[in-house]
Amino acid sequence: MPDVVAPREESKLGLIARIGLFYRQVVSELRKVVWPTRKQLTTYTAVVLVFVSFIIAVVSLLDLVLTKIVFLVFG
Repeated sequence: MPDVVAPREESKLGLIARIGLFYRQVVSELRKVVWPTRKQLTTYTAVVLVFVSFIIAVVSLLDLVLTKIVFLVFG
């Protein structure tokens, strides 16, 4: 790809040229991204929500237990 510039050559470019190069590189990388389908996206979202809910429940339970222990010890 002609958009690849060596680090030494990059420092010789002006500000506008560097911004243009950055934009072209970003667009080039975004073309490589494999976007999920709607079904995959809903599945992944559901998995994340279930996992986060589980972690919230575990942390809340630990907080409740430790609070009871602290009140028993320190009155």
